[in-house]
Amino acid sequence: MISNKGVSNELAIDAKGLTKHFGSLAAVSDMNLRVKKGNIYGFLGPNGCGKSTSIRMLTGLLTPTAGSIEVLGMSIPKQAEALRLRIGYMTQKFSLYDDLTVKENLEFIAQIYCLSPNESKRKISELVSTYKLLNQEKQYAGTLSGGQKQRLSLACSCLNEPELLFLDEPTSAVDPQNRRDFWEQLFDLSESGTSILVTTHYMDEAERCHGLAIMEQGYIRANGSPNELMQQMGAHVIEVSHPNLRRLKSELMMHKEIKSAAQLGSRLRVLIDNSISTPELWLRQTQPELNQNEIRLVPPNLEDVFVTVTGQKPKALEAN
Repeated sequence: MISNKGVSNELAIDAKGLTKHFGSLAAVSDMNLRVKKGNIYGFLGPNGCGKSTSIRMLTGLLTPTAGSIEVLGMSIPKQAEALRLRIGYMTQKFSLYDDLTVKENLEFIAQIYCLSPNESKRKISELVSTYKLLNQEKQYAGTLSGGQKQRLSLACSCLNEPELLFLDEPTSAVDPQNRRDFWEQLFDLSESGTSILVTTHYMDEAERCHGLAIMEQGYIRANGSPNELMQQMGAHVIEVSHPNLRRLKSELMMHKEIKSAAQLGSRLRVLIDNSISTPELWLRQTQPELNQNEIRLVPPNLEDVFVTVTGQKPKALEAN
């Protein structure tokens, strides 16, 4: 049997019953969260679902209405000041000083962390090289592109060599190529031992995480690795080709066995409840006009999982 102390030492975050009310509004409700050290853990959900509020409580910026929080072995918010020296936090909007240059922004953050001049110089030199900002060192932050601002924000968040990095929708203002490059940098950090909690509303980013919680209206609806969530979603996925997809969708949605039907170009992606053991046969029996060549069983994706677990009666799940 593993002792509680041993489990705690393996966790970067251990939160129980985490709840936050703003007046009558429940922003986060009874959240249980366990994030292993060295992992990239994601919060997936739409704006307003409680992702940012959760991060602010975990970093000690907000006091929870109820629940307990332990981050890197520290009790939060009681030990929030000590925690801030060991974490990095990249906010939803790039928290840069537009009228300072790239180098000046980094130097300012280094002073906040009380780094010595030699240590500051060494770390800034490393980060400017790592995040490809050498040619922009003397450029004002306000004139940088979205991708350059993103890299500078990440560099600023990493100046104190954090054990745990919080990233709140860090790629919302950048293009797909910069998003891809950014995630490669996150995997480099994870490989070096940094634990990361990242919020996103992009399905492709969520699939990159080691662990994932799908959030809606302050509740965790599902959690696990992306593969686990796709395997356990409780529905078959069928893609259908047909000359009149709009009519077909309307007819299919009349059946309680259909969880969702969404058009993707010239195909209809249909989620059929797992209670139907032979979904292709059931679909042909339900819609006799369809022939076998028009029906194809395909693997699920995270968007399918999201559709199946959201819009349900609220319930709290443990995230680990």
